[in-house]
Parts: sequence; C-alpha cells; structure tokens
Amino acid sequence: MDIRHSTHPDDAARLDPEELRARFLVEDLFAPGEVRLTLTHDDRIVIGGAVPDGAPLTLEPPAELRTATFCARRELAVVNVGDGAGTVTVDGSAFDLGHHDVLYVGVGASSVAFAGDTRFYLVSAPAGARHPTTLARAADAETLHLGEPAASNVRSLRRYVHAGGVASERLVLGITTLEPGSVWNTMPPHTHDRRTEVYLYTGLGAEGRVIHLCGRPDELRTLVVGDGQAVVSPPWSVHTGAGTAAYSFVWAMAGENQAFDDMDAVAVADLR
Repeated sequence: MDIRHSTHPDDAARLDPEELRARFLVEDLFAPGEVRLTLTHDDRIVIGGAVPDGAPLTLEPPAELRTATFCARRELAVVNVGDGAGTVTVDGSAFDLGHHDVLYVGVGASSVAFAGDTRFYLVSAPAGARHPTTLARAADAETLHLGEPAASNVRSLRRYVHAGGVASERLVLGITTLEPGSVWNTMPPHTHDRRTEVYLYTGLGAEGRVIHLCGRPDELRTLVVGDGQAVVSPPWSVHTGAGTAAYSFVWAMAGENQAFDDMDAVAVADLR
C-alpha cells in the first residue's frame, strides 16, 4: 500500500512539480490482475483500484491497517468505472455492477471479492457504526443538473452515498459527468476545512488530460491528470479543473460531517 502523509499548506507552496505530484496525485491505481491501494493520512482515506483481468481478486487487509480483514474498522464504497460488467461478492452475497453503479460495504464485512471484465474503484474511511451493504444503480441516483453553456460547465451530478441516500457513517460519494462541449468542474471552487476530498478522473481516454488546480486559493498549483488518476485534496485545498474534452469524475469525501453544502466558497476573482 502506498502511503501519503499530510502536508502543511505552507510546505505545499514550495514543492516543485514532481514533489507536488508525489504528494497529491495517485497515478497507477489500475493494473490488470491486481488490487492497488493508497492511504492518505488526511482523514485516513484509502483509495484503490481492482482489475480482475479474467480471474477473481480478493481485497486483503494491508499490514499497515493492522486488522484481520479490510473492513474490520472501515466502511467501503466500490464504483464500477470501467465499460464492462462486474461482480462484487461480500460475505458470499454477489452484487452485479454496471457502469457507474456503486456498492456500499458496511464496516464488519469479512470478505470482499471482485470479478468481471471491468475496473473497480475503491474508497474507504474509518467507521464504527455498521450500515447495511447496499447497491446503488446509476439510473436511480439522485441527480442534480448544474452549470451553463456560457461557462463551459454543464454537468450532471449524481449522489450515491450521502445523508439522504445510501447510509454510511463518514463516507460521501458521487459521480459528476460533463456534457460534450463543457470542460470545467467545480467552478467557482471551494474548500471545506472539515473534510478531505478525492477526485478520480475517468472517461478521458488515452490522450485526454485535466488541468487540475489545487492549493490555497491565493497560491494555486497545477497538476496535469490523466484517465484513471486521482487527486487527494486536503481540507485547506481547492479542487477544480478543466479538461481537454468532456469527462467524468468520482468525488468522495470523509471527515466531520456529511453535509453536501458544507463548503467555503471562493470567488473566481480571488484566485491567484
């Protein structure tokens, strides 16, 4: 498991481009036949990728968690971000996931396994209270339609795991998809000092990129992000970007609350 330590915002402003990528960009989540995991000490979020590649994969507990099973002290969300169908089996119960379907797995689950011709994205946070393992279909998710053509940010935001949807203790997760001709996400931007957020960018193709802006609002830094790569946003950092074409991104948060509108807005004119 890759480990990312917390970074003070004063230190982030002094990082060179490669150091910035090493702290906040997760580049190699998806590898055929493997489960790959990254832990950030910001709110102890774990993200991962599982690619069965013709043979089932089991989610094993990394040594760094010091637990007998992965979900012994954690809740988990699994997102099918590939184009194919897949199956996630939790304690013997199988759940079929299509594109952008999400399975929430409650704390205490003993075994989690993946199968199918697709890519699974994993997001996990510490939890104590157990909530039921629940499948959420993309077609049934609460959907918000945001943005306008003049701002190049027309997008559909689907909420899956949140206070009014699939129940969890700390996790909040959704997927935003931009319409063709739109490129900006989360603009105007915001921070939220009570939660860490992670963006996984998908649907870019091999050549597409997102220019992701991060850092303090008055000291913006830039990350160039490819398909299937994730950006960790500490509570003090903005998280916004523009792509070379339309794309989707999975956004996931964990922290002190699950309030969707717990945001500290930043005016575009104040960005530096």
